[in-house]
Amino acid sequence: MRIIVLIKQVPEMDRVKFDSEKGVIDRKSAGVEINPFDLNALETAVQIKEQVGGEIIALSMGPPRAEKTLREAVARGADRGILLSDGKFAGADTRATSFTLARAIEKAAPFDLVIAGEMTVDGDTAQVGPQTAEYLDIPHVAYVTDLEEASDSSLTVTCNIWEGSYRKRMHLPGLITVTKDINFPRLPELKNKMKSREVEICRWDFSTFSDNLSPEQTGLKGSPTQVKKITIPPPIERKGQVFSPEETDEALAAIEKICREKRVSGGQS
Repeated sequence: MRIIVLIKQVPEMDRVKFDSEKGVIDRKSAGVEINPFDLNALETAVQIKEQVGGEIIALSMGPPRAEKTLREAVARGADRGILLSDGKFAGADTRATSFTLARAIEKAAPFDLVIAGEMTVDGDTAQVGPQTAEYLDIPHVAYVTDLEEASDSSLTVTCNIWEGSYRKRMHLPGLITVTKDINFPRLPELKNKMKSREVEICRWDFSTFSDNLSPEQTGLKGSPTQVKKITIPPPIERKGQVFSPEETDEALAAIEKICREKRVSGGQS
């Protein structure tokens, strides 16, 4: 089975700072890492490969430094990596990103399965995976929490949507997006770390797709939506009040008052 895993390099969100005046993420304020959900996608691919055999290709779109992310993907079980890197790809929204990734997947064909993380921690849209599948015109299942069965021709998975749990069987080729509940990504093995240092990461720029991609379809030009400003919500402050055992009546009265103000009771004593 030939599996393509979508990988994105994202800022370390627990360390990154926000420019409140400009309303943007200060990406230089923190290091970068593989999007956590993509690690689950990669681990899923490795587990499928262990069952049915095949090849895993890690595919990413980003600046040249994203090559480091693809090498980490190889260290974690991918066989090779492809980096889409060109100034014309910059500024892409989910639509332009998905369209470009779909064209790259077609170029890397044949493929049996595409796996992506549920979402990216710097976007939280959960749109790129399903949109990519739509551009490829292949079936897709989102929010996969369990991989039940894998074969060369189909997958049986469980996905959670809203409050429902669904068991689905998908014929291949197809695409799935996975949640963090599906597995625990394993740590890189020494032999794979050594391999990742030597493996050649293919770089595809805009000219690679001159036959099926125009400047108006990718990057900022191909993006119908743009992030104008990011607003950081103020921290929620909580207040408490302590009553002694001798102040039971006062405590009950205070609770009743709060319930009346919040309208969480009918006001009955």
